[in-house]
Amino acid sequence: MLKKSLAFLFMFILMIALAACGGNEETTDNTGTTDDQTEDTSDNGASEEENAESSGDGGTVEIFSWWTGAGEEDGLLALIDLFEEQHPDITVENAAVAGGAGTNAKAVLATRMQGNDPPSTFQVHGGAELNESWVAADKMEPLNDFYEENDLMDKFPEELIDMVSKDGNIYSVPVNVHRGNVIFYNMEVFEEHGIEVPTTLDEFVDVLAQLDEAGVTPLAMGDKEAWTATQIFENLLLATLGPDDYRALWEGEVGFDDDRVRQAAEYFETILGYVNEDHASRNWQDASQLVGEGEAAMTNMGDWAKGYFSNDLELETNVDFGYFPFPGTTEDFMVITDTFGLPKGVENPDTVKEFLSVLGSVEGQDAFNPLKGSIPARVDADPSNYDEYGTDTMEDFQNNNLAPSLAHGSAASEGYLTKANQEVNIFVTQQNVDQFIEKLQQIAGDL
Repeated sequence: MLKKSLAFLFMFILMIALAACGGNEETTDNTGTTDDQTEDTSDNGASEEENAESSGDGGTVEIFSWWTGAGEEDGLLALIDLFEEQHPDITVENAAVAGGAGTNAKAVLATRMQGNDPPSTFQVHGGAELNESWVAADKMEPLNDFYEENDLMDKFPEELIDMVSKDGNIYSVPVNVHRGNVIFYNMEVFEEHGIEVPTTLDEFVDVLAQLDEAGVTPLAMGDKEAWTATQIFENLLLATLGPDDYRALWEGEVGFDDDRVRQAAEYFETILGYVNEDHASRNWQDASQLVGEGEAAMTNMGDWAKGYFSNDLELETNVDFGYFPFPGTTEDFMVITDTFGLPKGVENPDTVKEFLSVLGSVEGQDAFNPLKGSIPARVDADPSNYDEYGTDTMEDFQNNNLAPSLAHGSAASEGYLTKANQEVNIFVTQQNVDQFIEKLQQIAGDL
């Protein structure tokens, strides 16, 4: 496992060159400096000493993330404001890296971690992205005592704590939860064509056909980045396998030659026949816009799309757009959680723990999540801070079966996910079920 994790780290270093493919965005932090400027500053001992002097005895905490977009940046800045209010003696360095939907940030992080220059704390998805990379490579400090001291053991669902744990130790603190198995739909389109919300996969296929016959694009997809199609497939796997065997699939206890995996692939093939023809040239926002404008009826996207509908398109929840669980997963919750931990080798572990305490608090999570568009990871957050979608999602999060997302790095290793995205991309184009299943079996060794 260690060899595999080290290979993953070196792979990420090589990805720096590829990260530019994510777009022409210049990587900046909140001060407008570039990546190179940010790293030069962090490597300058004099600057660190000046920061320490200006902040008294508190020192500096560097927060590394890819939150630079609207909503997510607002949430991060609100969290930082709260922390600075509670700890005015500590200087915060917002080391956010833009571009590539996190790819750029992950490449920079890999370089720094491999060079023994870790940030004070960094954003990482709970699950395999944390455990099979940084924890397996012995780069993270356990936080068991921190959880006990901050009375956190009963503040997160046990399944969520399991996602940030390995070999009996806890390694990070979840700040938020997004749901990946959501269908957003245009309510006017549904009403005009008399569409009932489907709850099973067969009902879903019937609805797709009904909309298609009516001349409406049934399902908007934007797979310019392959993960969006992978997200549809992972929800089909959850629907056909159920939550227990879905998790067992990533643990190697259920094989990809299982008939239910094939069934998911066959449903995937059918669904792809009802997506917009220009899907390969669109990203998820473009696909969501088709739904918001009534040119398409539905889209499957994580609930960050809710923020896009509300904030960017200025649409009203349960008036202009509605939402329902991906058919066949009504009692399940596909979890994407952003977490922060304590890297080994940082000079100020106590200061980092002060930030993690605020991040993991009710106040911290309620400052961050309403702006981010996510829900709090804590089960005791204040529902009054969230709209109807947020409160519905919070209730489901606490009562549904939690499942780790493949598309967002929680269910399987980064090496497997990279190959899975490639095979999904090929399947979307060729739609050869036999070949797809065979390829999934071949790459299963990377789990």
